[in-house]
Amino acid sequence: MNENSSNRLAGSYDYIIVGAGSSGCVLANRLSENPKNRVLLLEAGGRDNWVWFHIPVGYLFAIGNPRADWMFKTEKEKGLNGRSLNYPRGKVLGGSSAINAMVSMRGQALDYDEWAQMGLKGWGWDDVLPVFVAIDDHFAGQSEFHGVGGEWHVEAPRISWEILTAIGNAATQMPAPFGVPWVEDFNTGNNEGVSYFQVNQRRGRRVSAAHAFLDPVRHRKNLRIETGVLVERLLMSGSKACGVVYTQNGKRIEARAELETILSAGSIGSVQILHRSGIGPADWLKPLGIEPTVVRKGVGANLQDHLQQRAIFKVSGVRTLNTEYHSLFHKAKMGLEYALFRRGPLTMAPSQLGFFTRSSAEYERANIQFHAQPLSLDKFGDPLHRFNGVTVSACNLRPTSRGSIRLGGADPKADPVIAPNYLSTEQDRQVAADAIRVTRRLMAQEALAAYDVEEYLPGPDYDDSKSALVKAAGEIGTTIFHPVGTAKMGLKSDPLAVVDDRLRVLGVDNLRVIDASIMPNIVSGNTNTPTIMIAQKGAQMVLADQNFRY
Repeated sequence: MNENSSNRLAGSYDYIIVGAGSSGCVLANRLSENPKNRVLLLEAGGRDNWVWFHIPVGYLFAIGNPRADWMFKTEKEKGLNGRSLNYPRGKVLGGSSAINAMVSMRGQALDYDEWAQMGLKGWGWDDVLPVFVAIDDHFAGQSEFHGVGGEWHVEAPRISWEILTAIGNAATQMPAPFGVPWVEDFNTGNNEGVSYFQVNQRRGRRVSAAHAFLDPVRHRKNLRIETGVLVERLLMSGSKACGVVYTQNGKRIEARAELETILSAGSIGSVQILHRSGIGPADWLKPLGIEPTVVRKGVGANLQDHLQQRAIFKVSGVRTLNTEYHSLFHKAKMGLEYALFRRGPLTMAPSQLGFFTRSSAEYERANIQFHAQPLSLDKFGDPLHRFNGVTVSACNLRPTSRGSIRLGGADPKADPVIAPNYLSTEQDRQVAADAIRVTRRLMAQEALAAYDVEEYLPGPDYDDSKSALVKAAGEIGTTIFHPVGTAKMGLKSDPLAVVDDRLRVLGVDNLRVIDASIMPNIVSGNTNTPTIMIAQKGAQMVLADQNFRY
C-alpha cells in the first residue's frame, strides 16, 4: 500500500527507513520535518486500522494473532527445562508499541551512565534525560523530569484494584532490603519503590508510536509510507549502502537513498536484513550460501531479554478480572463503562502495579522488577482462569545471560532462529531463585492476610532450596518481550560492536541502525520508551550530520 505518493518521490530518496515500529515512526516524523528531505518509510506489517490496536485491553487479542503478531518462537531453551516460548513482535504500523504493555518506563540513571563509562559519548543519564523530557507529554505537567507538548503522551491509569493496592502495601511491609515505599514516579532515575504504572494512553486509548509520531505527519508530501513490504537486503556499492531491495505484492523493487539508509526493524528484523546483506559473522552466513561482505561478529549476538518468573496465586473475597471475564453481565458492564467514560477494565495495561526491589542484600540498587495483575491465565491468548487469581511476576532487570538471533535460512521469508539462552549463567539462576523467594515473602505479608492467598504456580511441590527454585524458574519463566542488544553500540575496539556512538554501522558508509538492538546493555525496566528516546536522539544525529555535509 502506498499511503502518500507524489511524483517528487519517484525514483530515489534522501532517507530510507526500514521498519515503522517505535523507532521508525519517530524517525519518519523528524527526518521529514524539513520539506527538502525525501523520506521513504517501509513497514513489513499492515495498517493499524483494527479496533484492538486502540483499545488498551486489545493486547489480549493481538498477541498470538497473525494479523498483529509475527508469531515467532524461541528455540528450546535448556534453562527453561527444554521449553520453547512464544516471542511476540508487532506486525503493524507502530510495531510492538501497538500490542505492548503501554508502561511508561525509562530505566535507571546508572544504566545510561554505564553506557557512557564504556566510552559512548552523549549517552549518559544527563545526556538522555533532556531527550526523554523533549518527547514527553506528561499528565503531571512540566518538571525537572517531565515535559509537556511532546508526542509521547503519558497519563495515570484509569482503573485501580483493591487486590493490587493490597499487594503494594505488602511490598512496603517486607523487611529490608526487600521492602520498598510507595512512590509517585518511577522515571526520575531511581525506580526503587512501588506504584501503579503510568501508561502511554490518551483518555483511555492506546498511544502507539504510529498514533503519536506518524499520524500527525502522514499528509507530508515528502514522506512516502509503504506497508506490506519485505526488505530482502541492502543495496551496496563497495562499502557504501545505497538503498534496499524489497518485495511488495509479488513485485521486486529497488529503492535508492542519496544520504542514508536506516534500519529500525528492531532487534530481530534489523539483524535479519544485515545478515541477508552479508553483514555479520562469516561462520553464520557462509553455511546459508551468503557471501560475507562486512564481517562483524556482533550482528545477532549479545541478545538480552527480561525473563520473568510468572507466579500465580489464588485469592478470595476480592474482585479480580478472572470472574468478571467469564460473566456476560460483567462483560457488558465493562463495554458500557468504556464506551461512555473511557474507564474500567478495558483501559487496563497488561500489568497495572509495579515495584522495583532487590533480590538480595548484595545489590546496591534495585535489580528485580515486579509486574502485578488482577488476573491469571496460562499464557497470552488463552482464556483467563475460572478461579479468582492474581499474577505476580518478578524479572531480573540486568541479566548476564546472552543469546543470539540468526537467520533460519537464506529465504527472506524464513523465520529467525531466536536463542535467548535464558538462565545460562550462575548469577541469573541465583537471581531467579531469590526472586521467587521474594515473591513468596511478599504474598505472605499481613496486608494480604484477608484474601486467603494460595500459591498456584510454581506451587508447593517446589520448596525453597536453590535447586528446586531454579527448576521452578525454568517451568514458569517467560519473556516480557524486551529483546535488545543484537546490533550493539560500542567502540571500534569492541569485537562485538556493530554501531558507533552515532549509531553508524562500523565498516559501512551511509548506514545506521536506530532501534532497541543498539543497546549495549539492557535498561532496568520496560524498553519501549528508551527505544523512543534512542530514535529521537538518533534523528538528531542524522540531521546534524546532514547539516555538516552541506
